[in-house]
Amino acid sequence: MAKHTTYIFSEDARAQAEFYIQALGGEITSVTTYGEVPGAKEEELKDKVINLSLVAAGVTFLMSDSMFEALIPGNVLSLCLEFATEEEAHSAFNNLSKDGKVNQPLEPAFWGALFGQLEDKYGITWMITSDTSACRETQ
Repeated sequence: MAKHTTYIFSEDARAQAEFYIQALGGEITSVTTYGEVPGAKEEELKDKVINLSLVAAGVTFLMSDSMFEALIPGNVLSLCLEFATEEEAHSAFNNLSKDGKVNQPLEPAFWGALFGQLEDKYGITWMITSDTSACRETQ
């Protein structure tokens, strides 16, 4: 079974998150900037948000600043599925990427979970991840 989380790409994730908090109630639960990523080198990107977790109206949303591509209608949203096990994550990733395009292979990420991104054959972007506790159990 998977958990669905909406992932929003933004020109300014912090400001957009604050808007949603004011509009819907809630709070920002975590923020990670590019400068906090191991091996990050681009000084001009250090304050850019690579992951922001927001709970608004009781729903969890993930957001990030768009750093490497322009935002246009159609690329500001990704479907993010978090799986309880690595096996489920691999199965979903492999099935969804068939006849599609792998943007980032499903592999261990610096935060302790598997993570990969793909575009399916219909043009929908998917972010597939595993629960971090599932990753720790296999190490």
